[in-house]
Amino acid sequence: MNWAPLCLALKIFVPVAFLAFTISVPVNWTNNTLELSNLTYSDLDKLSISNIPTGSCRFWTHLVMAYAFTFWTCYVLKTEYETVAKMRLHFLASENRRPDQFTVLVRNVPPDPDESVGELVEHFFLVNHPSDYLTHQVVYNANVLSQLVNKKKKMKNWLDYYQIKYSRNQARKPSLKTGFLGLWGNRVDAIDHYTSEIERLSREISLERDKIVNNPKSIMPAAFVSFKTRWGAAVCAQTQQSRNPTIWLTGWAPEPRDVYWDNLAIPFVSLALRRLVIAVAFFFLTFFFMIPIAFVQSLANIEGIEKALPIPETYN
Repeated sequence: MNWAPLCLALKIFVPVAFLAFTISVPVNWTNNTLELSNLTYSDLDKLSISNIPTGSCRFWTHLVMAYAFTFWTCYVLKTEYETVAKMRLHFLASENRRPDQFTVLVRNVPPDPDESVGELVEHFFLVNHPSDYLTHQVVYNANVLSQLVNKKKKMKNWLDYYQIKYSRNQARKPSLKTGFLGLWGNRVDAIDHYTSEIERLSREISLERDKIVNNPKSIMPAAFVSFKTRWGAAVCAQTQQSRNPTIWLTGWAPEPRDVYWDNLAIPFVSLALRRLVIAVAFFFLTFFFMIPIAFVQSLANIEGIEKALPIPETYN
């Protein structure tokens, strides 16, 4: 359990409650406005500001207390923010260096007929960040290769499963049907089948890898750019690199395991349209979801049901 929010609330509430009960409550309780009026009241009402008459000097107490409570709350929040900021800076300074702290993801690199994407990225950052630029790595469209690798992993898991199954009962070799979902088709040896499938996928993966490396069209207009210092990476990630706001888009590079490689191939315009569609869909979903909720809420009592569905007198 995180105790920091509770401690922060206590730091604010305890002094405020002490001042309220030692100053504001006695000022309200010692007045007799409610006693002289013809209103019905309780002892709790005598503790509130309603027990002070209009134009009384005791209103200054509430005004001063309001400023005091506001000042104390702002002071505690400021002190807590400084403490958290120092803790964060200490954590960043003491932790081990990671590549993503020095790397920026650059997207929408504009095409150039005279230079490749790699040469263009290197030339651009050598000109605009000469003292901080270190190296870069262009992004390849390896979605097909990724699908083959995932399929090979799946086949490897099945091969391990059948090998373990066979090692537990060597009197009978495992088999399977090669048809749809294993429901029909020729029955073959499971271990030999998955071994041959893995060898076939390994050859396809090797061919696809060579195709990606040797085909210039496989290079996407994106790159990971590394800098010599965190400061240089931060400046590049948080500033606009071109007059055209739709090209040379920079942002902090995610941790390698958090990169969703399939999305790096999405163009900027398509990405903006997708965000717009999602925002519009979210608005209409929220808006139309409120209508049935409001209707059901109106039926939460007997009066609402009687107005919506009039009940004959014989059933009353």
